[in-house]
Amino acid sequence: MGASLSPRSAQVIDLETVRQRQQAQKCLVRLAPELDGLEMVYQLAESPDTYYGMPILAWGLREDGNVIGLVPWMETLAACGDLNSQENGHFVGYRDPETDEIFDTPPDHKYHELVAAAEYFDYEASGEVTLIQQIPDTLGTHALCMTHPNAPWHMKPIYGWRLYSDGSVDALLADEQKATMTPILLSDKCLYGARTRHQTAYFFQRHIANRILEEDPATLDALAMMVVAGD
Repeated sequence: MGASLSPRSAQVIDLETVRQRQQAQKCLVRLAPELDGLEMVYQLAESPDTYYGMPILAWGLREDGNVIGLVPWMETLAACGDLNSQENGHFVGYRDPETDEIFDTPPDHKYHELVAAAEYFDYEASGEVTLIQQIPDTLGTHALCMTHPNAPWHMKPIYGWRLYSDGSVDALLADEQKATMTPILLSDKCLYGARTRHQTAYFFQRHIANRILEEDPATLDALAMMVVAGD
């Protein structure tokens, strides 16, 4: 005998709605700068026995309550735990350079800091995308920017990062012609979001940015390969 049919009507699952809901849970709602020198540890497929360290820029609280480390990576401010590329790097863990301890999850004190701040700055949701928070860049990160395909590239220092209500993060660059005071601070009107002016921007740590500015041949070759792969 065949199985009896349920009298209830079948439920239609909207996969796009489910995907959007899951993505929304990963949206950032609060940032906290990393000021104690903690690092992300990662590996490259070509060097499986070697571990690399990268300073963490900030920690982020997601809508689902999870805390993640954040590093400037390629074209975005990336979650450390999401890095899983054979070519560019595979996340291993976090590291305290003072003790050489490697751990899998963000430190408790950053979790409590972010949750407390998010509860205090409880922004009311609105239909428009609004600015939630600004933090300074403490690592000397630079952006290699291009306005349109035929325009030259420009290397610009990043002064800070903006978090918006839709969970997106943008780098803050300076329009030098509008700068009236030094040093440039986050409240200065000469700052603008990288995405508002530049079609493409790649983020680099300070020492890599300086090699590019010095036109180091090996670094320029690696940059050319990266850009071609990105296209």
